[in-house]
Amino acid sequence: MKRSSRRRRWSRPKSAFAGFRFPAEVIVLAVRWYLRYNLSYRDVEELLAERGAEVDHVTVFRWVQRFNPLLAGAARFARHSPGDRWFVDETYVRVNGVWRYVYRAVDQHGQVIDVLVSARRDAAAARRFFRRALRMLKVTPSEVVTDAAPVYPAVLDDLIPSAWHHVEQHANNPIEADHSQLKHRLRPMRGLRTDPTAQVIIAGHAFIQNLRRGHYELGLDSQPKLRVASAFSELARVI
Repeated sequence: MKRSSRRRRWSRPKSAFAGFRFPAEVIVLAVRWYLRYNLSYRDVEELLAERGAEVDHVTVFRWVQRFNPLLAGAARFARHSPGDRWFVDETYVRVNGVWRYVYRAVDQHGQVIDVLVSARRDAAAARRFFRRALRMLKVTPSEVVTDAAPVYPAVLDDLIPSAWHHVEQHANNPIEADHSQLKHRLRPMRGLRTDPTAQVIIAGHAFIQNLRRGHYELGLDSQPKLRVASAFSELARVI
């Protein structure tokens, strides 16, 4: 039986923006504004209207939820490798009126390693956080600094036995100070209605923070003040 000599034609992957009424430039601008500045969805709606784009604030919310993970995922290959010293801590946020824990880590250079929204503060949540960070970054720290929470020693001994677990008063100040950046940004936001939406928004804040701190090889040809905007434009062309 003869094999068909036909070859399947290569087709360009479909853009993530295909099928949307507004162009990619408007969508990316709205997502960047919301994540970068102290704006609510209605604030972004008003700013877009001033520029001739009539977009409902609910649509802006949907854009943030859909495109932030895509943009951050596309940027993963341009991300600098994190340092080998991780500072880990939990903070609190309200999600639909209920307190939730947010596990966060930064390295010695100020790069946000990862974030995780959790309903509980226990060994299972800590284990999930570290597994996620290790799997995503494929980097093993040599030192992990935490508070004196009793769940950490067993989790770290299991997942990162080679790392020195450092617990000392004031040693965790870098991550505790970094929490304030997140809290300041969340105050005007109106999107923390469910745990998944909170995860997307808080991860988006970390993504923007890392971009601004120069932890990605993106927007390098632009002035520092335009680097985030340039990075988003670069990423929009590849998703």
